[in-house]
Amino acid sequence: MRIVFMGTPNFSVPILEELIKNYEVVLVVTQPDKEVGRKRILTPSPIKEVATRNNIEVFQPVRIKEDYQKILDAKPDIIITAAYGQIIPKEVLDYPKYKCVNVHASLLPKYRGGAPIHWAIINGDEYAGVTIMYMAPKMDAGDIISQDKILINDDNTTNLTTRLSVLGRDLLIKTLPLIFSGNINPIEQNDNKVTFAYNISKEDEKINFNNTCKMVYNQIRGLSEVPGGYAIYNDKKVKIYASTYEEKEIKGEIGEIVESNKRLGIKVKNGVIYPLIIQLEGKNKMSIKDFYNGMPNYFKIGEIIK
Repeated sequence: MRIVFMGTPNFSVPILEELIKNYEVVLVVTQPDKEVGRKRILTPSPIKEVATRNNIEVFQPVRIKEDYQKILDAKPDIIITAAYGQIIPKEVLDYPKYKCVNVHASLLPKYRGGAPIHWAIINGDEYAGVTIMYMAPKMDAGDIISQDKILINDDNTTNLTTRLSVLGRDLLIKTLPLIFSGNINPIEQNDNKVTFAYNISKEDEKINFNNTCKMVYNQIRGLSEVPGGYAIYNDKKVKIYASTYEEKEIKGEIGEIVESNKRLGIKVKNGVIYPLIIQLEGKNKMSIKDFYNGMPNYFKIGEIIK
């Protein structure tokens, strides 16, 4: 089978690597190289790096709706996408014999959109999952072919993404022979159960200390490692990448810096959040222990972090 693969971030990497082992991937489509870091270094996507290592041609259209002929010229039997990042035009969706199949990191119809893993953690879900689905012109609205799920433990977004990418890889490899043989019964999504997981906004990144301990803890995990949840202290951003918490009665205002059990804490609605990994604006990320070894008097008890 001639496969065109479309994907961009790390989530897509195990999926493409396994396809290369098992099938003929004739073209890889990914987002254009981006400028990264303070020095604005032009950097390829993780998927482009995999394709290059395996001597597979790479296509990087700026706007795929206007520039897709190269995909049709590759004469794919099937197109497989995983977190590609652009809406694919109908002309492409309609071309392959075995249609276009997407690996989506949620249990559809829950969490259509670009940030399902973030929101599964932020919302405190018990399970996360992967759906193999036929693609449709409407975002993540195609018929479901297969699904699998895993428990969310104390994962942050980074390690849950890794777990789900492996789950998606294995599920796709099991599902493809069924697609090619026609031994499937796709299920139409129930529109009454649709929810959306839109990309994280700047407002979503700000940690809300007015919430309960568990909700703040989940928000911090759900934003870690990218983009990272933040608060404001002394008019500067403080990112918090990991924390623990303790539910208990404690005096003070919401957001007040407190010392509890000889640990730095932040008062929230029903207890205390204890930062474990932080990053001051313009500084490197570090553990709270290393931070206090270098800047022991930075956070002052009784002041407010917002």
